[in-house]
Amino acid sequence: MTAERRVDSVEERRAWLALWRIPGIGPQTFARLLEHCGSIAPVFSLPRAELQRLQLPPAIQDALREPPWEQAEADLRWLERPGRHLLTWGDPGYPQQLQDIPAAPPLLFALGDPALLQRPQLAIVGSRNPTAGGVQIAEQFAEHLAAAGLAITSGLAEGIDAAAHRGALAGGGATIAVTATGLDRVYPARNRDLAHAIAERGCLVSEFPPGTPARRDHFPRRNRIISGLALGTLVVEAGVRSGSLITARYTLEQGREVFAIPGSIHNPLSKGCHALIRNGAKLTETIDDILDELPWRPAAAGTPAAEPVAEPELDDDYRRLLDALGYDPVPLETLLQRTGLTPAEVSSMLLVLELKGLVSAAPGGRYSRAQ
Repeated sequence: MTAERRVDSVEERRAWLALWRIPGIGPQTFARLLEHCGSIAPVFSLPRAELQRLQLPPAIQDALREPPWEQAEADLRWLERPGRHLLTWGDPGYPQQLQDIPAAPPLLFALGDPALLQRPQLAIVGSRNPTAGGVQIAEQFAEHLAAAGLAITSGLAEGIDAAAHRGALAGGGATIAVTATGLDRVYPARNRDLAHAIAERGCLVSEFPPGTPARRDHFPRRNRIISGLALGTLVVEAGVRSGSLITARYTLEQGREVFAIPGSIHNPLSKGCHALIRNGAKLTETIDDILDELPWRPAAAGTPAAEPVAEPELDDDYRRLLDALGYDPVPLETLLQRTGLTPAEVSSMLLVLELKGLVSAAPGGRYSRAQ
C-alpha cells in the first residue's frame, strides 16, 4: 500500500515526524491518513468534519490542530549528525522484510549502518537472567551464524540478547539491536558500551523518537520489529512467561520460522523452549538445523556447527568434581557424596570452575555443568 511513497522534502519529513509523535497514532491510522491525503503534510489542514468522517478519536482530532512541531524540529536536528538516519515506508533503505509484516512502523530511526537492515537476518532472543551455559550457547550460535553471513538481530536486553550481539561482533559479522527507547538512550544502562560497539560495527534501530524512555508497553512493540526484520527467530532459554515467547508468537504470525534450544527438564528456563518445540518450533542443536530451514544459503559451503568450547586441562580432583556434576543442577551435599571431598574443598573448587565457565550456579545452592 505504501511501497510507492517517498519522503523527499524536509517539509514532508517534518510532517511524518510530527504525526508519529501524536499519542494514539499507530501504523494503521498513519497509513489511513497517508492513503487519504497522498502525503502527510496536508493531514494537519484537514477540516474537522473530514477528520470525523475518517472516524478519528476526538483526542487525535484535537492534536492534529496543534501538531508537535517543536519536537519534530528536534528530531530533524538529531538526524543531522553523522551516522543517524530516518527510514520511511517506500524508502529504498526501508527493510522489505519488515515492510511485509502487519503493522510495520511507518518510520524507523537508525544509528550506524542502515544498509545492514537489508541483509538476511536471524533473531536470537531469550532470558534476561540466563544460565552461564545459555549465555555460551547464544554467543556461539551468534558467532557462527554471523560468520556464515546472517546478521544477528536482538533487543539489546541483558542476558541472551546481549550475548547474541557480543557473539556476532566476535565472529566479525553484523548485528542489529532493536531498542524500546529512543536511540539517544541506552536501556539497560549497563549495555552502553555494547550499544556503542553496535553503532560502530552494526546498526541500532527504533521506531521510537529520540528522548523516548523505556516503558513496559514498548517492549512488545519492539519485539514485533525484531521478528519482522528476520527470516526466523531462535529462542535460547526462556521461561513460560518470558517476553521471548511474544517474539516467537510474532514470528509465527508473520509466517516465519521459530527455532528453540532444548534443555534440562529441571531448568525453569527450558520450559518456554520446550513449549515452543511441542507447538512446532524446530528443535535446534547446531546451526545447520537453522540453515537447513531458512530460505537463504550462506555464500560459502561448509559452514561450521556451533561446537562447545574445549575444556582446559584439570587435575584429578577437579576432574572428579566435574564428572560428578551433571547438566541438571544438584545440591552441594550430593557432590560431597559423589566425590568424597570436604565441603571446603568442593566450595573452593566450584568457584574456580565457575570462573572458568565450566560450572553454572543455580538457585537454591545447586550447581550444574555449564556445557
